[in-house]
Parts: sequence; structure tokens; C-alpha cells
Amino acid sequence: MKKSLLTLSTVVLSLCTFSCKVNKGEAAQDTATTPAAPQTNTATVTYTNPVLPGDYADPSVVRVGSDYWATATSSEWAPLYPILHSKNLVDWETVGHVFPDKLPDWAEAHFWAPEISYDKGRYYIYYTAKKKGGNLCVGVASASKATGPYTDHGPLVCQEVGSIDGFPIRDEKGDLFLIWKEDANSVGKPTPMWGQRMNEERTALTGEKFELFRNEKGTWEGGLVEGPAIVKRNGYYYLFYAGDACCGRECTYGVGVARAKQLTGPWEKFSGNPIMKKNEAWKCPGHGTVVTDEKGRDFFLYHAYSTNSTVYAGRQGLLDEITWGSDGWPSFKGNSPVLTATAPYNSNRPEVLDVQEEFTNGKLPQSWQWFVGKTPSYTIQTGSGGRLALQASPERIGNVLSQRTLGNNYTVTAALDAKSLGKGVSAGLAAIGDPENAVGVSLSNNEIQLWSTRQNKTEVLSRATAPGQGMLQFRLTTTKGDQLQFAWSADGTNWTPLNNGQAVSGAFLPPWDRGVRVGLVAKGPASATASFDWFKLLNQAD
Repeated sequence: MKKSLLTLSTVVLSLCTFSCKVNKGEAAQDTATTPAAPQTNTATVTYTNPVLPGDYADPSVVRVGSDYWATATSSEWAPLYPILHSKNLVDWETVGHVFPDKLPDWAEAHFWAPEISYDKGRYYIYYTAKKKGGNLCVGVASASKATGPYTDHGPLVCQEVGSIDGFPIRDEKGDLFLIWKEDANSVGKPTPMWGQRMNEERTALTGEKFELFRNEKGTWEGGLVEGPAIVKRNGYYYLFYAGDACCGRECTYGVGVARAKQLTGPWEKFSGNPIMKKNEAWKCPGHGTVVTDEKGRDFFLYHAYSTNSTVYAGRQGLLDEITWGSDGWPSFKGNSPVLTATAPYNSNRPEVLDVQEEFTNGKLPQSWQWFVGKTPSYTIQTGSGGRLALQASPERIGNVLSQRTLGNNYTVTAALDAKSLGKGVSAGLAAIGDPENAVGVSLSNNEIQLWSTRQNKTEVLSRATAPGQGMLQFRLTTTKGDQLQFAWSADGTNWTPLNNGQAVSGAFLPPWDRGVRVGLVAKGPASATASFDWFKLLNQAD
């Protein structure tokens, strides 16, 4: 009999958040000279970073009226570029994707750094991707609604060493420009920030490009500057940017700011850079956007690694209020990410950070992910309590449907209908880094197998004889981010550990730019399917 689980039609993220600007980016306007009056609350409502728990690198946000829309890097996980919505900037809900069904025609990989903006009644997503047979480019897609459907306009700039991190801005004359970074650090060279006019159709850059500034060796900027985000305030353009190594265990990211009277410069870097750096809870903060709420307060939405879950949860979305000094330069409280602060708006919605899915709604929630270019085929049978029939694939790991992890410690369970598996089909539950790296437990030919795939080579670590042809439950318990313990049960009460109860190391799982996912896998001939009764991911405190 199926356990009673809460089915989520969407995943709501509610830890903390702040706000954003109606006329951000393309239609940016001067921030008011006189600070807005502080919000008065009869009861103080606080938030705790992160605002977007889990792997939401390079976040970007825009406000249109009373609606707030955000997006973030997808990297090699589809569907591409989540669209998140909030009314109070504390509760975020994934409501769609820029490219929900297929890749842009011109691109094949590395779907990074989307920048969302709103201009003259349309939404624009400027994104980075690897061109087919080429290097990194900045492309753009647009829609009349934030949730889409989006029309892709193709790449705008593709330099020989790569072009990334596009940001749109209108100058004091109203002319439209694209600001981006030349990815020259990929070949050991300095990384200029460039600007160039863009046509109103967003199909081409026009005129001559100009350099804003580049990284300075021997400083905190290290080998690069990137992630530009520009706001206009009191007659200046302020460009917030990230410096040094963004990702992985050895990251050294920080946030700096520069300003100029004109887009073409000259640009002056703040002598107090970096204005944000690591603290005891968060490391490598960077690549964010400045946003302004309805009360005129400025905030910074950016990413950082938790010092506890680090690379395993990935780069998570944080928000901090900006303070403007009497000298005109911005700063952050403590020059590092806040842990807890006053929320800008009240929130009555409870935290929902776990995933409990019975497959009864006829379609999967927007939070499910799969490998780029390897969209799995599945059907949902809503009768008899709900079932997910996932088509198998002969790929090394098989077809995958996965969820983000949010920290170091979590428990994942799933129920598989053993009688649904045909000969030569293997299906179960796994922790996944990419198509060549995963650790999981599966049922295969009436045998329960604990397996590890590392650099595309699979090894069976432990085996057990499966019971009868009923419902079989699998469990993964993860601690410290990389200590993975697996067990199975025929009734959900009595659990049998695999590998003699010893943990399997998952330290090799996360790629340099992504966190670990957990989910359902089905391997075998494409004509076969595996039927899952439910899936549950419970996150625990790190």
C-alpha cells in the first residue's frame, strides 16, 4: 500500500530573499538621491540566507510591478534556465523555464549566467552557451510574458577565446548596449570587460566595441573579472563585478565595484575592493545583480558556497542589502554575506524545502531535472495512487530524473515496482554528478546492486538477492556531503544495509561548476520502462 506523502505540484523555496528593480538592466534609471523611508513593521520578520537554497549559480532578478522574476545558471542540467516567481521576495516558486523542451538551435553545452531584464513590454534573457563546434557566446531570447514561451534570437557575440556574462544597459541617451566579459582567462590572458551598441531587435551588435576595464594581476582580482551588473545612481554608472576563481573547492571569488560618468569610461575601481568576501558561513561570494524594491532600497542577489556543504550543494542564491556611503560608494554589512537579517516584506508561507512526490498530478513539478541533450521519456499514471513509468536508456547511467540537493545531510527514498522490470533492465535511486559519475542502488535481474560509476567506468560494490516481485524500496542517506549509505526494504519498515553498512565516498561526484543531484535512474533497452510508486527527499540540518 502506498505511503501517504505530500505531492508537490511545484517546489517552493522559502528561506529568505529580498527584492529587485522594475527598470533593471536595459531600462535602468537613476536611483533616488534621497533614501526612502525605512519600512515600519509591528513585528520584525527575519530571513536567513540562502534565498535560493541549492544549486542556483549566477542568479539574476527583475521586478515588474509587484511581481518578481528570477533565473539562474543551468550548466549541463535541463530544462534550461529556471524562471522563478515571488510576490514578497521571501517565497520563490519555479514556474517555468526559458528553454523547457529543447536546446537553442545554435548551442550545445555550458548554459551559464542568464541575465533577466524587462524593457518596453518584453522580457529578455541574455545567456551564455557553447556554440556548436565553437566557443562560448552570449545569446538572447525574449518573450511577452516572464514565463514564456521564449523566442531565441541566437548569439550576439562569439569571440575567439569565448564571450560570457552578457548584461544589457541603456546609456544616458537611451541607446541600448551589451556589456560582457571576454573569456581570455581560458587561455591564460587578462579578461577585458567590453561594451558595444546593440540593435533594438537584439539580433546584432553595431558600431565599435570599447573596453571598460580588465583584471589587474597581483590584486584580489587574480586571473579574471566577470559577471558585470550595472545600475545608475546620482549621475554615475556603478558596475558590480566578481573577481578571481569562481568555482570548486579552491574558489577565491569576491565582489568589487567600479564607477564612471559614462559607459565608455573612464572607469574608477573602488579603493576598498573587494566589498564582499567570505566569512565563517559562506565562501566565494560573487556574480550577482543589483535590484531595487518598491520602497527604493537596493539589494544584491548573488551566489556563494556554504562552508558546510560547499561543492555538494553547489553555489546557492543569497541576498544582501546595499548601503550607500556619503562618498557615493556602496558597501555591505560586515563586507561579507549576512546570516540573518530583517526581511523587506512579511511572509506567512511556511518553508517547503523537501520533495515528496506520489506522481498523482499528471505531470512532473518544474523542479525535476535531467541531463542536457538527454531528455527522458516518461508517463505518469494517475490511477491507483499514481505511478511514474520512466523509459530506460542504454547510456552508462541510464535515463535520469533528478532533484537538487540543498546541503550536506539528506535522506532519499523511492519505491520501485519490481514486477515492472523486464530482463536486462536496471532501475533504482542514485546520487549523480554528471553522465559519467554517479553512485546508486538498483534492481537488476532479481538482484539488488550497489554500484559506482566513476569517469564512465561502472563497478558493482555490493549485491543482495531481491525478495519477491512486489514493491521494493531503496534508501540513500548522505552525511558530510560525500558519505553515502544505501539500504533496501520490502516493507518500508525493516531495512537491509548494503556494503555491510559502510559508507561509499561520493567526493568525486560534483563537477567543478555544479552540485550533486539525487533521483531516479533506469538503464536498459529503450523499449523498456521502470515503474516508480513515489519519491521522497528530506533535507536535514548540516
